[in-house]
Amino acid sequence: MADTLELVIITGMSGAGKTVALQTFEDLGYYCVDNMPPSLLPKFWELVKESGKITRVCLVIDLRSRAFFEEILSSIGSIDNTSFVTTKIIFLDASDETLVSRYKETRRNHPLTQTGGTVIEGIKKERELLKDIQNRSQWVFDTSNTSPRKLREQILSKFRTNDQSVFHIEMQSFGFKYSSPIDADIVMDVRFLPNPHYIDELRPLTGLDKPVYDYVMQQPETEMFYRKFTDLLDYIIPGYKKEGKASVTIAIGCTGGQHRSVALTERIGLHLQNDGYTVNISHRDKSKRKEATNRS
Repeated sequence: MADTLELVIITGMSGAGKTVALQTFEDLGYYCVDNMPPSLLPKFWELVKESGKITRVCLVIDLRSRAFFEEILSSIGSIDNTSFVTTKIIFLDASDETLVSRYKETRRNHPLTQTGGTVIEGIKKERELLKDIQNRSQWVFDTSNTSPRKLREQILSKFRTNDQSVFHIEMQSFGFKYSSPIDADIVMDVRFLPNPHYIDELRPLTGLDKPVYDYVMQQPETEMFYRKFTDLLDYIIPGYKKEGKASVTIAIGCTGGQHRSVALTERIGLHLQNDGYTVNISHRDKSKRKEATNRS
C-alpha cells in the first residue's frame, strides 16, 4: 500500500482551462479522472489503496456533478480521515468578459443555462456558487490573459519535481512495406542507403546485430546523413519543447524495417540521450520478416 496519496482537485469556472490543466497533470504522470461523481469516491479510494501503485491522482470536479466540494471533502474524510490523502486544490478563474468570449467562440451553452438564459447569467450564477470553494483553494490561476501554453507552464512550475522531465522523445524504426506510422511527428526515409538485405550473411540479422550495424555505419552516405539529420534535430527539438509539446515521435523507415532503420534509430536515439533528453526507442517491424518465415 502506498504511504501517502497526493490528490489534486481541479475546479473553477467553466471555460477557464480545466481541460488544459488536466492534460498537464496527465503528462506529469498523475492518474487523472474527469468529473467523477462524489458518490463513487469511496470505492475508487479503496481500489487505489489496494493497488499500492497509484500515488498521485488528479480529479476534475465541476458543476456537472451538482453535488460539489463539501461532498468531496466529506468522502475523503470518511475514508481515511486525510491520513492517507494529501489534498491540493486548484481553482481556475477568468474574467466575465473572457468567459463570454470563449463561449461565443465555441458556440456552446453554459452548463447553468441549458434550460434557458444567457451566457453571462450562467457565469454569474456559477461564480456565486463557487465563491466558497475558491476561498478554500491553495492556488487560483486567472487565465483571462493566459494562453494554454502559459497555463501549462505555470502548473508545471509548481507540481513538477526537480528530477522529473515531462518532455520525451519517441524514436521508432519501421518498414515502409508495412505502412508508415500515423502518429509520427517526423518521418525520415533511409531507403537511399546501401541495403544489407542483399548480403547473404546479413539478411537474417537485424540492425541490433553488430555485423549489420557496422555495415550500415561504415557507408559514407550513412555518416553524411547522420551528421546532417542530427544537426537538424538539435535545431528543431528545442522548438518543440518550447512550444509546450509533451513528446515528439521520430520515425525512421527503410524497406522492411529490419536493417538500416533499426541501426540508425539506435544511433540517433543514443545521440539524443547524450543531449540530455528522455528517449524511448522501439522497433516496430524488426522481426516481421522472421515471423512471416516461421509461419510459412
